[in-house]
Amino acid sequence: MKRTITVLVNNKSGVLNRMTGLFARRQYNIDSITVGVTENPTISRMTFVVFVDSMENVEQMIKQLHKQVDVLKIKDITDEAIVERELALVRVGATPQQRGEIASLAETFRAQAVDIGKESMTLQITGNNEKIEAFIELVKPYGIQELARTGVTAVNRSSKVSTDTSRLTLIN
Repeated sequence: MKRTITVLVNNKSGVLNRMTGLFARRQYNIDSITVGVTENPTISRMTFVVFVDSMENVEQMIKQLHKQVDVLKIKDITDEAIVERELALVRVGATPQQRGEIASLAETFRAQAVDIGKESMTLQITGNNEKIEAFIELVKPYGIQELARTGVTAVNRSSKVSTDTSRLTLIN
């Protein structure tokens, strides 16, 4: 089963290496990793998408992660209301005659042309994994020359606000 785990860590050299080493020792396949500094420059957020056999394995992994010195907070957000995004840059073959066709396709997916060469176009697309996969399938006939993808980045959705404006209350 696929799980999305976020980890807040001290922003120090070597932390990522120790974290991925832990996953490797347990023989978990990491589907994607994203790491970036948070609003606090001393803290980084890591988002791991991993495939595990059972919930027991997830719980064991979280226990092992908690033992790491630089780990501040761990959360399995798979079953929560989250916003998740991924970025892909796709360079496809594009003759001048095909550019309009490709641009129209990109517009449908809210992708953007970020570079246009004599015989190719580079498109940028963000969204969930399914959207990116669908876009890639549609541009394959043009010939994908290069493809670069980030991993999944995810955060919990905001708390919902009651629609009764006479009593504005937060609902968790």
